[in-house]
Amino acid sequence: MNTTIQDTSSVRGQAPSLLTQKPTPASIWRAVTERPITDELLEWPADLFALTELTLERSEAYRFVLSAPGGVEWPPSRISNWPERVVEAGCQWSEWVEDHRGAIPGLLAEEWSVLRERADMPLEDLAEGRDWRLCEALLTLHAIADEACAGLGAALDRSDGKACMYRARGRELLARTGSMARIETHFLRVLPKTRTPPNGTSLRSFSRYACVRGPAVESRWYKIPCRHGGTDPTARHANLLLLPWPLRVRETDFHPLEDSVRRATQEPFGFFEFVPGEKLDLDLVSRLIVAAQDEVDSVDVLILPESAVDEEEVSELEALLDRHGVIMLIAGVRKHSTQPGQFAGNWVHMGVSPNLEKGGSQTCSTPQQWFHVDQKKHHRWSLDEGQIHQYHLGGTLHPHIRWWEAMDVPRRTLHFLEHGDEVTLVSLVCEDLAQIDDVAELIRAVGPTVVVTPLLDGPQLTSRWAARYASVLADDPGSAVLTLTSFGMVQRCRPQGRPPSQVVALWKDPIQGTREIPLDAGSQGVLLTVCGDLEYRSTADHRLPVGNMSAYFDVAVHQVRAASQGPGLGTSCCEAPASCVMEVEELTILTSWAEAVAEALAYVPERIETVLADAHTGAQWRSLFGLMDPPRRVAEGIDAIGRAIREITQESGAPTFDAMMNRCRKVQMDEPELDSLVRRVLRSTFEQLRTRQKAQSR
Repeated sequence: MNTTIQDTSSVRGQAPSLLTQKPTPASIWRAVTERPITDELLEWPADLFALTELTLERSEAYRFVLSAPGGVEWPPSRISNWPERVVEAGCQWSEWVEDHRGAIPGLLAEEWSVLRERADMPLEDLAEGRDWRLCEALLTLHAIADEACAGLGAALDRSDGKACMYRARGRELLARTGSMARIETHFLRVLPKTRTPPNGTSLRSFSRYACVRGPAVESRWYKIPCRHGGTDPTARHANLLLLPWPLRVRETDFHPLEDSVRRATQEPFGFFEFVPGEKLDLDLVSRLIVAAQDEVDSVDVLILPESAVDEEEVSELEALLDRHGVIMLIAGVRKHSTQPGQFAGNWVHMGVSPNLEKGGSQTCSTPQQWFHVDQKKHHRWSLDEGQIHQYHLGGTLHPHIRWWEAMDVPRRTLHFLEHGDEVTLVSLVCEDLAQIDDVAELIRAVGPTVVVTPLLDGPQLTSRWAARYASVLADDPGSAVLTLTSFGMVQRCRPQGRPPSQVVALWKDPIQGTREIPLDAGSQGVLLTVCGDLEYRSTADHRLPVGNMSAYFDVAVHQVRAASQGPGLGTSCCEAPASCVMEVEELTILTSWAEAVAEALAYVPERIETVLADAHTGAQWRSLFGLMDPPRRVAEGIDAIGRAIREITQESGAPTFDAMMNRCRKVQMDEPELDSLVRRVLRSTFEQLRTRQKAQSR
């Protein structure tokens, strides 16, 4: 964050010169957040995490963990069993935040008092290690706050029933504001961290549940609890059908915008659009899915390259996928300009079926609208003379003109999708992968499980640019990265007369390494199977490793040739979907509270009514956080959860986890759409928790 540091807390008339004033933890905090350091920070761990992270970053005092000043040691010997003590304090603090009963943990109180007393010490004393006691306090508070943030993002980070309402509140706050902290997001954001870098000594290596970013890039966090049905811990896998379309790209698919050339005599530039001549072949999509399903148990995700789908084709495509049991679509979408002077749109469309179950059958006779998240492209493609020759486009785009993609450039926003099988997904569009900017830094801070990048590019060889930038994310923070381009563009890429390549995709993960994925002759798609497992993650501050970090790696690749005949699921059978039951933001809030309900029934069933009351409209905590009551459909969904719990209580005399999970697996006759969605959300969250319990007991 490039923020001017000044101490606005000084008494008027007595303030020292801004040119001579030395920055302190207090002045930095006030400069960034316009707030003083007060005991109010103890009321919410993510707020205190932001303070300690900011101070450690500015002072670089975290480096003393690795190279302590002479005469001292880390962890501090005066705190016996420091690694266990900070974890214990984080758990106890989470419970205290929920109801403020009793006192805050002793270690937290002791280190906090040191920070308060020394908040006006010059930052230089921290940077040089002269105030070692303050260094100890900052590093210890940072670790405690990080541990207390466990579960505010991914539920698997902590699911033991204790403080389940606190975690649900944090997840709702994240869904509604884009931050886990109560600090305004135009100052900074505190986000979940899903992967801690396995190596390295940067500040990113000092936390495993939270990270702090500035306001430059807006971020949104969604929970969509889609997963394989059942509770088998070994069933964590996904089958991805890659369609590298268009299979043919013509030179005339690139259209220069009329009268768009500027500076004709001095470094001229103009604008172009990519408009494929062929529409999406839904019948071929259907036959390819049938062929892929002959190889594997289900096709879970369909992925298409950048600009492969017209905006008007998305609904029909999703309806087709719904009938085949495909649960997710990741597709590059294009939108043409409709008026002179108006630029086109380019984004990754991420759609998830409301069925929420991989390999499941369609639950409704009338297709339901999918949950949609659109990741806009932030950087235009620039075609220079070398690329025009490389792709043989000189007949339509003059090689002595630099041609820029005619697309809107939106404000930078990154969308994170957390799935029910412990996967956090983010998508980028082509050039966005190559830009080392605030978006890339945000991805490295959060550490998503998988990064999917649709491209309109040449072959995805390990020697080309996409592989180099994928390697950066695979090394730190250890994300798996998939890139996919159009086979038509791969065939057009013939630099200096070289023969065309067949490599349309590249998968890179920190476990298996890099795999080039070709499209063989006669095939129209590729089936990629990836598996997931939990790994241990450590922190550089010497906390003990924990085995709650998801990692995905490739295990199989199959070429797919379309079946000669599909099962009659072409365009004529793709009915228009009904209106959506919930928006994706509403689903995220509902899922956050469903996770709390699952935790409560599994560990503290006597508290279930208290949890439901905290989720309902009118709960006092929202007004304290400056949040409005939940949207109407969320409130109705919470009511539906309450009704289900009361029903099983009447049947069995007490609400139990197993009874609720079994009830959610049964389709009710004439079930209202909202009740049906709530049941599927509960089924997913309950089975996810039981799967986690089984994995931990192995």
